[in-house]
Amino acid sequence: MSDKHIKVFATGGTIAGVAGSATRRDYRPGQIGIADFLSEMDRIGLSANLVGEQFANIGSEDIGPQLWHRLHDAATRAMADEDCRGIIITHGTDTAEETAFLLDQTLPTTKPVVVVGAMRAADAVGSDGLRNFANAVRVAGDPDAAGRGVLLVMSDRVFAARDARKAHTEMTDAFKAFPRGPVGHVTPTSLEWFGPPWRTGEPARYEFYEDMPKVSILYAYAGMSPDNVAQALEGGAKGIVLAGFGHGNAPRGIRDALAEAVRQGVPVVRASRVDEGLVDREPEDDTAGFVAARALGPARARILLQLLLANGITDPARIQQEFSRR
Repeated sequence: MSDKHIKVFATGGTIAGVAGSATRRDYRPGQIGIADFLSEMDRIGLSANLVGEQFANIGSEDIGPQLWHRLHDAATRAMADEDCRGIIITHGTDTAEETAFLLDQTLPTTKPVVVVGAMRAADAVGSDGLRNFANAVRVAGDPDAAGRGVLLVMSDRVFAARDARKAHTEMTDAFKAFPRGPVGHVTPTSLEWFGPPWRTGEPARYEFYEDMPKVSILYAYAGMSPDNVAQALEGGAKGIVLAGFGHGNAPRGIRDALAEAVRQGVPVVRASRVDEGLVDREPEDDTAGFVAARALGPARARILLQLLLANGITDPARIQQEFSRR
């Protein structure tokens, strides 16, 4: 067997979940260890040299900075290993878009990095985990997957981390991508890219820090009180992302309170709670000092703002430049 291998970092999630019955609705995520999972890959005849490492076995709602730090360090080492062809991270779907985007911004693009999960437990009728993983192996083993940033593989589609988001609570095709849609189509026996790599040979965009500044997300709702902004600031927020109505809007009192936060040195990014659409700059942004999230939804906007602040980028105009190049 060749020494060339694909590194598999396991974190748990539904792809490693067990219900105890093929027809139960509820299940326990993160029950199958990586050794047992990879032995199942051998059973179905997946021809790849896979080297597994168990990082955690939890639901992804519990993933946070400490595990991200360990994953980032391990992925960096794997990038430097000449015998490593690519990296796969098995992950719960709830926060997969956040982990993928964080690594996308803090790792070089020299080797494929693929995040994969499942919407149905391993012992459920119609489980999608094995197929998704087999697809991820095909993507991670393809040299042309490098230069595309971190990728997320679900339901025979390849998504770029910059675009991917979970858009359904249960369906196996739960993930969508805005604004560019899927970047490829994959099955266990085929892979088709929809365009050339766009980040070939690019270094990490930002340095990773485990202890990143706190950024709060405020979800806009009718009758929202400005107290929400004050509470975020009192809680230690160094930045705020507004999940606003429509085009990133909020009640006047909230906008005034957010403008005051900017004057106090706390950057504010206007995103939208709407599923799709760009949040562009508006005339008031210039006077208030707000940043428009453009194509990033609130979850990924929060990650990017954390990275920018951690890397010493605090000027709203410069922050806007970084958001606009997504």
